[in-house]
Amino acid sequence: MTSAAASGTAAPVDVAAMRRTAAKLLGPDDGPESLPPGPAELAVLTAELRRHLERLIPEVERAARREPADSGPKFCALACIGEAERKLRSGDGATPAVRVATARKLARSLNALCEHHEKLGARTPAAEQP
Repeated sequence: MTSAAASGTAAPVDVAAMRRTAAKLLGPDDGPESLPPGPAELAVLTAELRRHLERLIPEVERAARREPADSGPKFCALACIGEAERKLRSGDGATPAVRVATARKLARSLNALCEHHEKLGARTPAAEQP
């Protein structure tokens, strides 16, 4: 067990690393024009995207839940979480083209959640931040 796990605190989310992973699958405008990685690298990247999403979703959800009941950013973040969870439940795809499309969808969801994490984190009162 790590010292962070032993103390009951999670390590801080590394949004920059998450964005770097997503960027490996997306073109400059989040479009499909960038060449996809080979099958082995795609499998590794897809697994990494899934781990990042599984790590980030609870963080964004906690931050969103601290927002007022009528908060627009709260509703947007929660909708984004729902979409990311649906994508996590989907398989990786049966053909190479579908596997690439699925990985890119996961990458876009990760980017969106990183945005929500940064925006909601910036709005969290200093007393609540670790």
